[in-house]
Amino acid sequence: MDFWRATTLEEQIDTAMGRKEADLVLKGGRVFNVFLKTWEDGDIAISGNKIVGIGSYTGKQEIDVAGLYLTPGLMDAHVHFESSMLSPREMVKVLLLNGVTGAVTDPHEITNVLGEKGFRFMLDETANIPFSAYFMVPSCVPATDMDTSGARISAEDMERIRKLSPRVLGLAEMMNFPGILYRQQGEMDKMKLFYNQKVDGHAPGLSGKELNAYVAAGISTEHECVTPAEAWEKVRRGMYVFMREGSAAHNLVDLLPLLKKPGNRRLCLCTDDRHADDLIEQGSINYLLQIGVAQGYEPEDLIPLATLNIAECYGMKHVGALAPGYTADIVAFDSLETFQPVHVIKGGVQVVRNRKLLWKSEPVLEMPGQSMKMPEVTADSFRIPARPNKKMHVIGVSHTQLLTSKLHLEPTIRDGEAVSDTERDILKMAVCERHHNTGNIGLGFAFGFNLKKGAIATTVGHDSHNLSVVGTNDEDMAVAVNRLREIGGGLIVVSDGEVRATVPLAIAGLMSDRDAMAVNSQIKQVNFWLRELGIPEEYSTFMILAFASLPVIPELRLTDRGLVDVVNFEHEDLWCE
Repeated sequence: MDFWRATTLEEQIDTAMGRKEADLVLKGGRVFNVFLKTWEDGDIAISGNKIVGIGSYTGKQEIDVAGLYLTPGLMDAHVHFESSMLSPREMVKVLLLNGVTGAVTDPHEITNVLGEKGFRFMLDETANIPFSAYFMVPSCVPATDMDTSGARISAEDMERIRKLSPRVLGLAEMMNFPGILYRQQGEMDKMKLFYNQKVDGHAPGLSGKELNAYVAAGISTEHECVTPAEAWEKVRRGMYVFMREGSAAHNLVDLLPLLKKPGNRRLCLCTDDRHADDLIEQGSINYLLQIGVAQGYEPEDLIPLATLNIAECYGMKHVGALAPGYTADIVAFDSLETFQPVHVIKGGVQVVRNRKLLWKSEPVLEMPGQSMKMPEVTADSFRIPARPNKKMHVIGVSHTQLLTSKLHLEPTIRDGEAVSDTERDILKMAVCERHHNTGNIGLGFAFGFNLKKGAIATTVGHDSHNLSVVGTNDEDMAVAVNRLREIGGGLIVVSDGEVRATVPLAIAGLMSDRDAMAVNSQIKQVNFWLRELGIPEEYSTFMILAFASLPVIPELRLTDRGLVDVVNFEHEDLWCE
C-alpha cells in the first residue's frame, strides 16, 4: 500500500477539471462540510493522496458509499499511546478501525522510563504507516523532584529531540505550572526554546492572574478542565480546551455545555489515557462523538471538535476537512448515532473496508531494552509501625476524576502496626522505585479502591512509572511486586499468595509486545479477578492506581519517596500532627 503517493499539481488540476480520471472516487455519499457544518450529496474525487473535487466524477477505482455519511478522518488532540498498553502499531490498528486517522501524541511515559531512546522508539514505530502520528516533546522528564524517574531530559536534550522529525510539533503538556509562574530557570529555558512552536498545557484549576501568566508564557492548550466555568475562562484567555474522556478521567459530559457558547471553535476532543479494552469494546474519538449525540448535541456541532478544530489548533495545513487540496483522510459512517466506520481512507488509500482492516503491519521493530531494575521485596518491606493516638493522612481516590482528596483518618492497628482495613476500605499502598535499583519504597494508605481481598500492582505509574501496589495484606503485596519484577513489568492480581491474572508489559513495563486481541483477553482475565476480589465492574481500578502516584494533580499522592501534598508541593508525613 502506497499511503503517501503524491501526484503533480498539473495532475491534480486536470483531475479536478474532469480531464483526467481520478485515482479513487467515493461515489454517492453524504459529504460533510466542516466549514459550514452542512451536508451535500456528491462524489469525492482523489488524486494520489489529495482530495481534488466534490461533485460528479469517475475513477480508476470507485467505492460505492451511497447512504453513508462521509467525514474527515477523526483526530485525537492529546493522547498517550502507552496508556493503551499496546505497542504503537497495534494501537494504530485499533484507531483506524474506529475512524481515527491521526493523533497528537505525547510519549511522556516511555520517555520518563527510557529517556530519548524511548522517544525515538515511538517515532520509529509510527514512521511509514497509514496514520498521522504527530509528537510533542515531553516537557517534564522527570515530572517533579518528588519522585524518581528513569531518565532526565534537559532543555539541551529537547533541542536535539525536536529536530528528529517534522512530525515533532512542539512542547508537550507543561505540568510544572508553578515553575512557569515563578520563573524557574529550567522551565524558562524550555519555554524559550519552543516559543515559536505549539506548547500544551496542564494546569488544573489555574485561574485569574496566574492563568494570565501561564498563557502569556506561550501555553495555548488545556486538557485538565473539570467544570464548564474553568474551561470557559481558559477559552476566554485564548486557549484551546480539549474535552477529555479517558478510561479514568470522565470530563466530556460535564464540559459539553460549552458547545452552546460562541467560542466552540476553540474546543477539541481527546482521550488522553485510554486502556486497550475500552478502545476495542467502546471506541476512541468516535466513542466521544457517540456520547455527545446521546447527550442531545448535534453531530454537525461535534464533528469539527475531532477534525478541523484540532488541525487549526496545531497549525496542520490541508488536514481536517473534505475539500479540494486537503489530504484524503476520510471516514464513511452508516450512522451519526453510533459512529461505527464502514470504510476508512488514509492518504488516498483504503485501509478499512466493510469494517475490516486491510493494513498488515510489521511486528515491533526493536525492543527498547530492560526497564525493571529493582531488588526483591518481602512482606516486611511494607510494614508500618503504628503511632498511638495519631491520625493518618490518607489518599481519597475518585473513580470519575483524576483528582484525589486529602483525608485524615484513624488507623487500624494490629500488633503495633498500621494495617489495611477492608471494612472501612482503607488499604495499604506502596510505590517501589524500579529504574535505578535504589530500593526506595514509599508507604501510605488509600481510601476508595473497594478491594476486599488480595493485592493488585502495576508498573504503569504516571509519570515516573515506578511500581505501585495496593493490598489487603503485606504478603500478597510482596508476591505481586516480585512477580512483576520477574516478568519485566505489567499489571497483576494476587490473592491467597497466588497470581490470579497478569498483563505482561514487556516494552518498558508500559506496553505489550502481543497483538491487541491477546492483550484484551489478558485484561478481561484481570478484570474478572478484580470483580472476584470485590471491585465493581465500572471502576477503572488500574488507571486509578496508575495516577495515584502522580504528584502534579491535587491533592495527595504517593511516590517512591513518600506522600506528596500537591497543593503545597511538598512531602507530607503519613501521620498527622
